[in-house]
Amino acid sequence: MSLRPLGNSPLSIAPLAFGGNVFGWSADEARSFELLDAFVDAGCNLIDTADVYPAWVPGNQGGESEAIIGRWLKRSGKRDKVVIATKVGKWAEQPGLSPVNLQQAVDRSLQRLQTDYIDLYLAHEDDASVLLADTLGGFARLIEQGKVRAIGASNYSAIRFADALAAAREHNLPRYEVLQPEYNLLERTGYENELEPLMRAENIGVISYYALASGFLSGKYRDEADLAKSSARASAVKRYLNPRGLQVLAALDAVAATHQATVAQVALAWLIARPSITAPIASATTVTQLNDLIGAVKLQLSADEIAELDRVSA
Repeated sequence: MSLRPLGNSPLSIAPLAFGGNVFGWSADEARSFELLDAFVDAGCNLIDTADVYPAWVPGNQGGESEAIIGRWLKRSGKRDKVVIATKVGKWAEQPGLSPVNLQQAVDRSLQRLQTDYIDLYLAHEDDASVLLADTLGGFARLIEQGKVRAIGASNYSAIRFADALAAAREHNLPRYEVLQPEYNLLERTGYENELEPLMRAENIGVISYYALASGFLSGKYRDEADLAKSSARASAVKRYLNPRGLQVLAALDAVAATHQATVAQVALAWLIARPSITAPIASATTVTQLNDLIGAVKLQLSADEIAELDRVSA
């Protein structure tokens, strides 16, 4: 599988990333191991997680996803085949982006992941209480210590990301090489209007989350009755059950039929074809689902098909 450079970092990744938020939640450890093996054996390599995943599950505290990945790394011996991305700043046990918290949090993540280094370490959300230069300085020390290879940010506004780039230049600090924004066919405006021009101008890698709009773009949810298929996703999916959402599904159906593909594959292929997107993040809870998602990497949409999807989702 051809790899794509991740910003100006030394990292290169396949055009599809696996979202590890399901590990320890909707995928138990045995299933998680199966998914990770299948993902890597297919030629993909970026595994995205966070220290907080999945603290929202009753009985969990956070850190479970990293710990499962760590046990898989130890058992599989595939550390050199994967790019591990994890995040800091959003977990109540390790909140914020102060240099002290970054140092404490990275050591705990490394312990759970059972590895000596994290390939990509991301600020999970902005922390306006800490100077950007202080946060970047904290990340710089982690890079100097060999604990982190590259850094990035999730959920930053265009203004704050641009300010972070300026702070890195001014203070001769490592810059954020990656942005992780919400972006899909139904959530386009926030990314395209402000963030995308900056990402392209600065050669920033982009790994977008909610690639399938919480599952709506899989095509499984087409009316109120379908919401019963997943109580966990019902509230998130319901907001897309409107004329625009159904119009997008109809367009995806038409393209999928032309290629003998699935709706999810077409939705991901649209993202993969976007020049500014390095890789969308998608999750699966069965190997069958995962193989379907990986099929999107080989799906080549025509310029007319992309234009039509652009039109109906505008």
